[in-house]
Amino acid sequence: LDRAALRVEAALNLVGGITIILLVLMAVWNVVGRKLFNAPVPGYVDWTEQFMILFAFFGLAYCQREGGHIRMDIVVMRLRGRLLWVFEWLSILFMLIVTTALIYGSWHHFLRSFDWDMALFSRDSSIDIGLPLWPAKLVVPIAFVLLWIRLALQLWGYGRAVREGTDTPVAVPLPEDPMSVASREAEAVSGRED
Repeated sequence: LDRAALRVEAALNLVGGITIILLVLMAVWNVVGRKLFNAPVPGYVDWTEQFMILFAFFGLAYCQREGGHIRMDIVVMRLRGRLLWVFEWLSILFMLIVTTALIYGSWHHFLRSFDWDMALFSRDSSIDIGLPLWPAKLVVPIAFVLLWIRLALQLWGYGRAVREGTDTPVAVPLPEDPMSVASREAEAVSGRED
């Protein structure tokens, strides 16, 4: 399940990255078109607002899998063994509860925006060119469901680590000390990573 979820997470993360590149190209096109041809991209702000959702939310689950979210590790860094996995399990349980609430709220926010009779002509649309907002609002609960699946897998992984007392649980990011993280990032920037 971990590897299957990773394939979906990585694909959506790639979509988010491609979206960033396309938004940069659209911004260049907008500036050049405005300056040289007096023809900016119609609805530039509307398109940007719609597509920002993709890179803002599609990478959530992938980042959680890699342990890339910002954490306060001052206390947790000092823990070892089962006690560490218990604290990690509790934090994942809390995030799972919050994510469940976010799925519920974002789904209902999407439903308020979506018109079941006229899907392409939403009553909730952008200001400039009238793009329907429901597709962007649908991305949010979909991304949160994927994050929920990732958190459920990690909850299982930490629970198994508590039960077995292992040092290397499956389906969870392993904690790293700040020095090894800084060293790995320095190698990546310098181009000398293995």
